[in-house]
Amino acid sequence: MDWQRSLLIGAMLVVLYMLFLEWNTFQEAHKPQPDNSMVEALVPETPDLTPAAESASDLPEVVVDSNTPQTPTLSVEPTKSRLVTITTDVLKVIVDTHGGDIVRIELLKHLTELENSTDPFILLNRTATTTYIAQSGLIGPNGTDTSKNRPIFAATSDSFSIAADQQSLQVDMTYQQGAVSIIKRYTLNRGDYLLDVSYLVDNKSDQPWKAALFGQIKRDSHQPQATNGMGMSPYLGAALRTTEENYKKLDFEDLQKEAFKENLTGGWVAMIQHYFISAWVPDQTAVNHFNLRKLGNQDLYALGFTSPQIDVAPGTTGELKASFYAGPKDQYRLEEISPYLDLTVDYGWLWWVAKPIFWVLYHIQGLIGNWGWSIILLTVLIKLAFFKLSATSYRSMANMRKLQPEMARLKDLYGDDRQKLSQETMNLYKREKVNPMGGCLPILVQMPVFISLYWVLFESVELRHAPWILWISDLSVKDPYFILPLLMGASMFVQMRLNPTPPDPTQAKIMQMMPIAFTFFFMFFPAGLVLYWTVNNLLSIAQQWVITRQIEGAPAKK
Repeated sequence: MDWQRSLLIGAMLVVLYMLFLEWNTFQEAHKPQPDNSMVEALVPETPDLTPAAESASDLPEVVVDSNTPQTPTLSVEPTKSRLVTITTDVLKVIVDTHGGDIVRIELLKHLTELENSTDPFILLNRTATTTYIAQSGLIGPNGTDTSKNRPIFAATSDSFSIAADQQSLQVDMTYQQGAVSIIKRYTLNRGDYLLDVSYLVDNKSDQPWKAALFGQIKRDSHQPQATNGMGMSPYLGAALRTTEENYKKLDFEDLQKEAFKENLTGGWVAMIQHYFISAWVPDQTAVNHFNLRKLGNQDLYALGFTSPQIDVAPGTTGELKASFYAGPKDQYRLEEISPYLDLTVDYGWLWWVAKPIFWVLYHIQGLIGNWGWSIILLTVLIKLAFFKLSATSYRSMANMRKLQPEMARLKDLYGDDRQKLSQETMNLYKREKVNPMGGCLPILVQMPVFISLYWVLFESVELRHAPWILWISDLSVKDPYFILPLLMGASMFVQMRLNPTPPDPTQAKIMQMMPIAFTFFFMFFPAGLVLYWTVNNLLSIAQQWVITRQIEGAPAKK
């Protein structure tokens, strides 16, 4: 019926309009910007050594026990601090001895750009104009960190590297607080992006020692380097687990309006960007206090936690510890680290469909070893899963196409009488046992799978810089020669030729323009998504062609 066809065309136009809006938003949000954490010309070989002045709002607050004597932090000159480099097979971490903060992290297995195979991706960095660092320290009655002073740790060397026969690397930095000896220890494991951070306290004084561990990500709102591609604008901002939500997002605008505080057993707090994440994971057995806030009038935000205070009796030792993850959004590794941390691989509200799809794709790739061929095989499996539904849709379309001459005759006879035309058309459908909506409903059922697969291909860091064949060297960005989008457009044109032609000339022209419009938009989509769509179209054409020939070749009903 005409109104049904008009509804479908209207829906497709709305989709095209929404895609254009998303493209425009994406382009505006990802205009090339000087990014001091990425662009070699603006990044010094080493981070800025000058520690930023800490204000009262920079460090988390802690309840002070008035009965516990305060041990003042020894005042030190910031110029005495130095940088310590810790290197494993996957990470290069630079720690400033002033506070023992992580001021730069390079991901050695991930490149900034595929064309430049020597520059690793820089996730955290402190430069003269940008800030993205991981801080940790001790606050409270006997804490070493205050709004005016941070401790200066001593290290035995400026450089530590994991040996070929080592599975883990342990780096100790020491600080003497009167009669209390404190070791800040970083533990890194081979092949892992998780760092264990612990404070070992040896209380040789005659007074109890009390303090709490804090950890926070301190970052400005600069956008990471843009990637080529079109789609939903990647989320940039904070996320954490709360008592009410397993995955709560708070972007910079949210934190500008008000701070967010939460008490939770275990938990985590993270800074998320496309493909990569940094996250503090405190003691999972303790009740931790989380505090996310904007720091004064600066373009700086703190996302952190404070663990419960511990008491170290005179002559005894104590330990405070947490973990810090900085690396790719590997959902299976994140799932092992803390409950629901894997939700930072954000598949949207259809995550319950997307996660099984990724599971299948991941295991196919484990067998084949190529993400491009894995996408093709996944497309075949999805097509097989919906084979019967698709067949129902194509039979309905083929039957409608077969009835076109008779429908044209009815329009010539009753074109001036819409009521009579509608009545005769419905009688024709009943007589031929054709359901005009039969071609629409099966497609609607499959839409959640299509949308979920889009998010899988968009969010999966595994596809970043993953090659397929020939000119496709990166499935996460657009086809450099636009060959796949053109093939997709051609396949869409062939597929539409198999569908019944709309009786209205205007509708027919709009339908003919659809392949051109979709080709234009798909030129900016990641090659992996275009590959899926192209293969799906080719499989659909084969199935629809066979069904159409069978129905059109069948003898007419008497």
